[in-house]
Amino acid sequence: MNETKRVGIWIRVSTDMQVQGDSPEHHEQRAKHYIQLKEWEVAEVYRLDAISGKSVMGHSETKRMLADIKSGHITGLVFSKLARLARNTKELLEFAELFRASNADLISLAESIDTSSPAGRLFYTMIAAMAQWEREEIAARISASIPIRAKLGKFIGGKASLGYRWEDNQLVIDETEAPVRKLVYELFLKYKRKKTTAKALNELGHRTRDGNLFSDSTVLNLLRDPAAKGERRAAFSQTKGQGKSWVLKPESEWIRVPCPAIVSAELWNECNFIMDEQQKLRKKPGPKAVHLLSGYMKCACGKSMYVFHKSLIYVCRKCSTRIAVSDIDEIYQTYLKDYLSGIDSAQYLEQSDQELHEKKQLLDVVSKERAKLAKQVNTLVQLRMDGELAKERFKEQYDPLEERISQLDRQLPELEAEIDVRTITRLSSETVFAETRTLYEQWPNMPFEQKRSIVETITESIVIAKNEIVIRLAYEPPSMRNGGKRQSNNASAVMLIPLCLFSCLFCLNVVTF
Repeated sequence: MNETKRVGIWIRVSTDMQVQGDSPEHHEQRAKHYIQLKEWEVAEVYRLDAISGKSVMGHSETKRMLADIKSGHITGLVFSKLARLARNTKELLEFAELFRASNADLISLAESIDTSSPAGRLFYTMIAAMAQWEREEIAARISASIPIRAKLGKFIGGKASLGYRWEDNQLVIDETEAPVRKLVYELFLKYKRKKTTAKALNELGHRTRDGNLFSDSTVLNLLRDPAAKGERRAAFSQTKGQGKSWVLKPESEWIRVPCPAIVSAELWNECNFIMDEQQKLRKKPGPKAVHLLSGYMKCACGKSMYVFHKSLIYVCRKCSTRIAVSDIDEIYQTYLKDYLSGIDSAQYLEQSDQELHEKKQLLDVVSKERAKLAKQVNTLVQLRMDGELAKERFKEQYDPLEERISQLDRQLPELEAEIDVRTITRLSSETVFAETRTLYEQWPNMPFEQKRSIVETITESIVIAKNEIVIRLAYEPPSMRNGGKRQSNNASAVMLIPLCLFSCLFCLNVVTF
C-alpha cells in the first residue's frame, strides 16, 4: 500500500496584494482543495504575510520549510504561483536545486507545474538548465582571464603547496616546510608505499600545514605535484560543480610556469614512475549492474524486490517471490504496447480539453456572479449610510446576499483547485503518450539510459502478486474517470496481467515459495 504523500502549503501575500483583497485564506483554501483532490496530506502551512518577495531565504518560515524538506517531514510544497514562492530569480533557482536534491516536489498552481507528475518533472530539467547556464556563463568569464594571468606568473588563487608560500605574488620556498616536502619523496623512494610513507612521516612527528596527520592521499598529492621539481602548474583543474570534487583538465590546457625547485627532477621522476607502474597493476572496478525496472518492482507483500548478485532475478526477501529480469522486461514492453495501441490518445486529450474548458467556463460564471453580488452589497451599504434604507429593510436584503457570497467564496477555490488538477493531468497525459509511443516504436535501437528515462516518466510501480502482475502507469484513461474505480493516489492506469497468459511463453515467470 502506497504511503500518503505529506506536503506543505506556502502562503506569501504582500501588503499591496492584501489591500487588493487577495487574501492568504483564499490561497490556503485553493491549495487545500488541490491537495485533497490529489489524496495527499497537509502536513504544514508556512505563512509569510505582508512579506516582500525580493528575498525570502533568510525568513524563519523559509528556514523551517527547508528543514522539513531535508528531514523528509514533507515531500512537496504547494503554492499559488512561482512569484509567491520567490520573485528573486536566484532564490527560485536555489529553491529548485534544494528540492531536487531532497527528491521533493514543487507544485505551482497558476503555472500548472507539479513536479510529482511526468510533465511537471520537465520543470526541474529547465530550472537545472537555467542554473547550469548561469554558472557556465560566470565560469566562462572567469576562466577566460585565468590562463592570461597564469602565463604572466601572477597569483590566480589557491594555497601554495607544502614547502612553498606566496610572497608579493610570487611562489617562493618556505624554508621551514621545504625539508618536510623533500622528505616525502625520499621516504616514498625507500618504502614505495604511500600509506607507509604517511605513517613514517607521522611517527617522525611531522604534520601537515593545518596540523593534521599525513594520509596516503596527502602523500599522493604532494608526490604528483611537479612544483617540487621546479614546474608549477596553473589552471590545471576544474570543479564538477558546487560542493563536488575537482578534476584535472587535459594536459594540453595546463599552464606551466617555472618556480624554485625543492627536489631534483630525477628524484621526482623516479617516484612518479613507481606510482605509474603500481597504477597499471590495479584492476579498475567494473560498472554496477543497473536493470531497466529496478526501483519499481514490488512484491504483493509490500516489500521491494531486488536483483542480488549475478542471478538476474528479482527476489522478495520476505516471501521469496521471484521473477527473472528478462521475463518482466519482456512482459512490460509487450503489454505496454498492446495496452496503448487500443487507446485513442487524440480522443482522450480532446475530451480532457473539453472538460477543462467547461470547468473554466463555470469558474468564469461563478466569479462574475460573485462580483455582481459584491457590487449589490456595496450599493446597499451606501444606501444605509446615506439614510435612504431602513435598518430592517437593509438586513432583509443584505443577509441573503452575504450568505450567497460566502457560498461562492467556498466554491471558488474548489473550482480553481479542480482546474489546477485537470490542467496538470492533461499536460502529464500528453507527455506520457509521447513517451510511450517512443517506447514501443523505437525501443530496439534505444540506449539503455534513454529506455530508463522513459520508464521513470511513465511508471509508478510493478507489483508481482501470486496470480497476476499489476503495472501502474502515470496516466488516467477515460474508462477510469467515467465511473471506473480509482486504483492509486495519482489516478494512474492499472494493468492487471494474469500470469496464466505467460505460462507457455515464460515458463513460470513468478514463483512463490
